[in-house]
Parts: sequence; C-alpha cells; structure tokens
Amino acid sequence: MTAPFCLLATCCLAPGGTLLGVAGERFTLQGQPVFLLGCSYYGGLAAEPAAVAADLDDLRRHGFNWLRLWATWSFFDHNVSAVTIDGEPREPYFTRLLDLVRAADERGLVVDVTFIHAGERAGQPTMLRDFAAHRRAVETVTRALLPYRNVHLDLANERSMQSKWASYEDLRRLRDAVKAIDPQRLLTASDTGEVDEAKVRGYLQTAGLDLIAPHAPRSAASARRNRQRTVDLLTLQRGLGLAAPVHYQEPFRRGFTRDWEPTVEDFLADLTGAREGGAAGWCFHNGDQRADPAGRPRRSFDLRPAEGRLLDQLDPVERAFLARLRESFAAAP
Repeated sequence: MTAPFCLLATCCLAPGGTLLGVAGERFTLQGQPVFLLGCSYYGGLAAEPAAVAADLDDLRRHGFNWLRLWATWSFFDHNVSAVTIDGEPREPYFTRLLDLVRAADERGLVVDVTFIHAGERAGQPTMLRDFAAHRRAVETVTRALLPYRNVHLDLANERSMQSKWASYEDLRRLRDAVKAIDPQRLLTASDTGEVDEAKVRGYLQTAGLDLIAPHAPRSAASARRNRQRTVDLLTLQRGLGLAAPVHYQEPFRRGFTRDWEPTVEDFLADLTGAREGGAAGWCFHNGDQRADPAGRPRRSFDLRPAEGRLLDQLDPVERAFLARLRESFAAAP
C-alpha cells in the first residue's frame, strides 16, 4: 500500500518540444510509455508568471508531469476564462493560457486544457453562450495551441451531469472541429459515475474520442476500490475490441465535504490502485474548502496573487502527501 512507485523517469525529458502521445491503453512522452501523474491547476490563468514558474518547478520536483488547467474558469466572482462567452479570445487570459502551456512544455509537463458548457455554474454567469460558441472556443484554442504537442483537451467537463449535458453527437461535432485543425490532438470528455458499456461505446465509437476520463466517487471506500474499478473498465474495453487510456483527471479532494476528509493514505491508496489496475494517469485533485464561508484555502480554484500560489495554499495533509510522492520520485530508477 505504501511501497514506492516508479514515475517512469519523466526527469529525463529535454526541456521544450514535449510530445504527448497514446499507444493503446498507455500515454507516451517522447515516444516512451509513461504514467501521467497530475495536479489540479484549474484557475492557473489568474496567477502571475513568477508564481506559475515557481509552482511548475515545485510540481516537477515532486514528480508530477501533468496538470489540469481550465480554459473557461470563473469562481469567487472572478472570471479568468481564456475565451469570451462567444468563444473568442479574451485577454489577458488567452495570452496567459499560451504562456502557461509554453512554460509547461519547457519543463516536460503535459497540460489538460478543459472546457465547460453550462448555463450556470456555482452562481457564475454563462461561460459559453451555446453550442456554436462552444465549438468556436475549442477551435480558437486548438489553432493557438498548434505548435504545442504537450496538450490534450477535455471538450466538456462532466458532460454526463444534467446541468452540463453534452450529447455524444455534440461531442462528435466538437471532436471533428478540432481534428479538422489538428488531427493529432488528443481529446476526451470527462464523466461522472461508473463508466459502463454504453458510455465506453459512446465516448470511443460515437464521439470518436481518444481517452476515457472518469471522475470517481469521493469517499474512502472509492479510494480502496480504484484498482478493481480500473481493471473492470479496461476489461470492458477489451471485450468490445477497443483500447484507450483510462485517465483519472478528477478523483476526490480535501475540502469537498464535511463528512470525510481524505488522508495521506487515502490519496496513496487511490493513486496506487489506479496504477496497479492499469490506468494511464491520475490527478492530485485540490480545490476550495466548502466548510469555510470564504472557501479558504481555495487552492487551485483561486490563484490570484492575493490568495498565493498553489503550493503555499495546500494544507498539512496535502503537503505530507506531496512529501511522500517526492520520496518515491527520488528513489525511482
């Protein structure tokens, strides 16, 4: 349960020119199989360049090779979306998106750029007006990111939720719009709940996406069944003659509920289960503290200078988890 795990030598990547790919059920970097160990960096477009550089350097030192960033992010009455509600570039955040991707590329880091299409979210105004705006947004970002091969896109976060609903047919239209510009760009759309045969067919066949991105339940029991969950999902895919990476881009986090706060061992159990079950990636998820009236610490949800950079906002349990990761990373061959 607490044994060290190999992070597949991501430290050996040369800065710049980071090439993300897929080989069957695995991710590759520079053509070599790799497990993507990620960290939520949702509101990263609010951070100043110096803070971004410090966070990315720290994440690398702890063994991370991937982060999740949102192109459409509005929280705590502050909108840092890189695109307008009509899907056009929105400054200064559009330029910050490109700068952050470039900084990650120089460090050998992958970036998951995520979009949301919802009428309302957490009391914030609409971030993309309609499907036409959604398509325009993904096209706008895809064109701008053409030089960068360290990026994959989540076309619709948690598209299975009623408030964020996007059909497989709509996902296919978004997918085709992106692939017409950049045929090699890897794409997914994240899901809540268990992924069954209908969902696997929907994502991989109907929508034609490249990755399966389940958002797992947020409980201690879920952490301890992640290995079997992953085995079952990969077995289901293989039975259908399909192959795609299983990418856990949003597991549980601290601050989400009053009833349960994950421990270091919970994080390690979830990560280890994902790796042993055959998943291709896992994310250290973090966000606001819902029990606090001001949501503090807000972690990746609010990275404006007044709140501090990400690693300075983490609580003692999260820091202890990162220390365990760093020990394992340092010990890896």
